[in-house]
Amino acid sequence: MEQTMTIRATVRAADHKGRADLADRLFVNGGQWSMLILLVLAVMLPLLAMLWRGLVGDPAQGGGLAAATELFGSANFRWLLGNSVTSALCVALIVVPLAYGFAYALQRTCVPGKGMWRGISLLPLLAPSMLPGIALIYLFGNQGVLREWIPGNIYGFWGIVLGQAIYTFPHALMVLLSALALADARLFDAASSMGASPWRAFRSITWPGSRQGVFAAACLVFTLCITDFGVPVVVGGDYQTLALEAYKAVLGQQQFGRGALIGLFLLVPALLSFAVDLWLRRRQRDALSGRAQPYHATPQRGRDASFLLLVVTICAVLLGVFGMAVYSSLVKFWPYDLSLSLHNYAFSELPGGWLAYRNSLALACACALFGSVLIFTGSYLLEKTRQTPLTQVLRLLCFIPMAVPGLVLGLGYVFFFNLPANPLHGLYGSLTLLVICTVAHFLTTAQMTAAAALRQLDGEFEAAALSLKVPLLRHFLRVTLPICLPALLDIVRYLFVSAMTTVSAVIFLYSPDTVLASVAVLNMDDAGNVGGAAAMSTLILLTSAGVSLLLAGASRGLLRRSQAWRGAPAH
Repeated sequence: MEQTMTIRATVRAADHKGRADLADRLFVNGGQWSMLILLVLAVMLPLLAMLWRGLVGDPAQGGGLAAATELFGSANFRWLLGNSVTSALCVALIVVPLAYGFAYALQRTCVPGKGMWRGISLLPLLAPSMLPGIALIYLFGNQGVLREWIPGNIYGFWGIVLGQAIYTFPHALMVLLSALALADARLFDAASSMGASPWRAFRSITWPGSRQGVFAAACLVFTLCITDFGVPVVVGGDYQTLALEAYKAVLGQQQFGRGALIGLFLLVPALLSFAVDLWLRRRQRDALSGRAQPYHATPQRGRDASFLLLVVTICAVLLGVFGMAVYSSLVKFWPYDLSLSLHNYAFSELPGGWLAYRNSLALACACALFGSVLIFTGSYLLEKTRQTPLTQVLRLLCFIPMAVPGLVLGLGYVFFFNLPANPLHGLYGSLTLLVICTVAHFLTTAQMTAAAALRQLDGEFEAAALSLKVPLLRHFLRVTLPICLPALLDIVRYLFVSAMTTVSAVIFLYSPDTVLASVAVLNMDDAGNVGGAAAMSTLILLTSAGVSLLLAGASRGLLRRSQAWRGAPAH
């Protein structure tokens, strides 16, 4: 009898282990192959479709090798390229030094109110790229309140430079904040003991440790500017750029082949910037050794006052620009009737009224919820499972969206999903396709955030789960997910804000029923309804800021309950 019970227990244990192994294989293998299918459909096939449309497409629509030769050899193309490169370089030369000084003030000085200044500096991330251009019209346009401050006209080169400088400033700032975050206090103590001046210490210690971040920020700003059409379409005037030409070729002239060729060319600066960034990362050495001591800035009245003046000036400019946009959205009829009214928020001239805003909310919520779950789960399958050739392929595919501008990805979606022979043709123009495109566009940054959090977890967590015969999916839900909850909430916030503000990736994909708020801003500005465009931009800004604050506040209580172990005393 006892022997029979032992045999039954052994059989049950083996059966349980077999079911656990089967569940783990389904979770890992099924998840990885599902990732591969989704990445191929959402990233690779649209890019290949654009390549085909540009190089082998219909010559009547500006496609084909003959059209490519004619386009790239034309004087008009060289003019557009020169305009794009000149304005992008000018923006980089303005933004990177200012962002470096701002980041230095926050990381290496004792200026007061660092949290407030940092929050103000990130305002451009919460609004579509057209909002700075709209605000510049009200400030320096033909009927602007500060029209006499500038000679000539805001429409043109300087309008693009100023608008894109405001738009790209927080992007450069985040890179430089990371570059200046770490420093070894022992190096500064040694420099001080040897009588080195603060300027000498900066040249010998701070600059060598942060110059790669400066180059990376410059590459990022250059790429963002050369692929952006939001600011040029608002304040560009007769100063045309390549990104604006691609936009006009597809939507204005129905020259899909021409748009595809320009899109392919716009991949070149993005790929070059991506390659430079990878090269810089490989050359970068660890900022801190195991014996390093964290650097804490000491008060210096002259230095702190100078950097405080810089920070206050930049924040005052940002608050002035965005404050002007909010104020103009409340003016009844600029500049003849300056009484405050909510007339612009009725969106009476916009087909569907508030439909665009509701669609953007639905898009942002879907991207934040479904996108964060898919990206975090996929990152777990890449970082915490056995490394195979499939995982290496998936890593490569996850990095591709970082090197693909949103305008190019959106064009690829048009050429792939709008094919009548494509079984997925029914998705074209739907909110589902907008969600897929948006998540694919912002995939790399979210995936890198999740991977960085997962790599901090010791592999013995999974080893303990295997030894206890706990299914991997249960371990993922009960252990890994609660520990990495801060990173997951950051991904949710990032995807929500990005979906609310994105323009370039979705400008070609919406239908009358799925028009988005950011696209409506562009359409209203084109129609001359600048007040309505300012009102919709303000709604996007307030929604992004409000949801970000709500997520930050709600996460505190959630983190206290799910991560009480962080505050537990050590034994």
